[in-house]
Amino acid sequence: MPEPQRVEDQFMTQAQTNQTAEAYWHDGFLFPLTVMKPQEAAEWRAELEQIERDWTDSDLPRPLNTYKKINAHCVMPMAYQVAMDPRILDAVEPILGPDILIYAVEFFIKEPRTRHMVTMHQDLTYWGLGEIDGLVTAWLALSPATTESGCMDFVAGSHKNPILPHEDTFSDTNLLSRGQEIKVDVADEDKVAIELQPGQMSLHHGLTIHGSGANRSDDRRIGLVIRYCRPDIAQQVADRDYAMLARGADRHGNFTLMAPPETLFAPRSMELYEEVMKAELAAKMAGAKQMTGVYAG
Repeated sequence: MPEPQRVEDQFMTQAQTNQTAEAYWHDGFLFPLTVMKPQEAAEWRAELEQIERDWTDSDLPRPLNTYKKINAHCVMPMAYQVAMDPRILDAVEPILGPDILIYAVEFFIKEPRTRHMVTMHQDLTYWGLGEIDGLVTAWLALSPATTESGCMDFVAGSHKNPILPHEDTFSDTNLLSRGQEIKVDVADEDKVAIELQPGQMSLHHGLTIHGSGANRSDDRRIGLVIRYCRPDIAQQVADRDYAMLARGADRHGNFTLMAPPETLFAPRSMELYEEVMKAELAAKMAGAKQMTGVYAG
């Protein structure tokens, strides 16, 4: 595998240089990019944890963890606000271009001293979008992501492969919707540990092979994951797909454009959330032998 070109730590106050974008296309990922100060990341974490305290035992239609883990931007204003941060969008624009949609926002959380992990996989395997270059995942650390806490591992250059065969495991300790795992042996020496401190993020291609281990630390590993895409890509499996406009314009109409939530778990936002989940179910669980987890209901 090619050696990754590590990007120097920097504040992304403007669009990345051509050299930085070239590093992304060379490796299929980019890290670490400092997009906010640690204190700002700590404030976002505090807001999230206040929501957890206030809403975990509420009478929401679905468990709070579902709303955090899937399409949080539909019902949680803070998730949308972070996704619209111009410092993050400035890092994404040199890769996707001036027209950017928010495809999904998710909180990936591993509690301390737990066995939950993510098997090696390619994101685009079950999304119904095909083998595209027009989707980038930004992974923002709200707590330290280290090898001990279960940071991601990327395989440099693996985005140049097509979608490879995957196997559904439906493991209880796997954080993925189907417990999907790539049916290719990945040697430890081919993995690059994506260690990030609060306020830093990584970017990765939808075909980059990646996964992460268990959290062996005494702190939560909290990542805010934002999927951005170009408006010209299109859903190929489900009848429709949804997104929010982040920058530029949508001249293609391939997505149903959504308005962001104004308040936490507002009734109209909750109705929209169920519409999005129904469409997403048709794509992500197509061909699955069983329905488990958040998509089982």
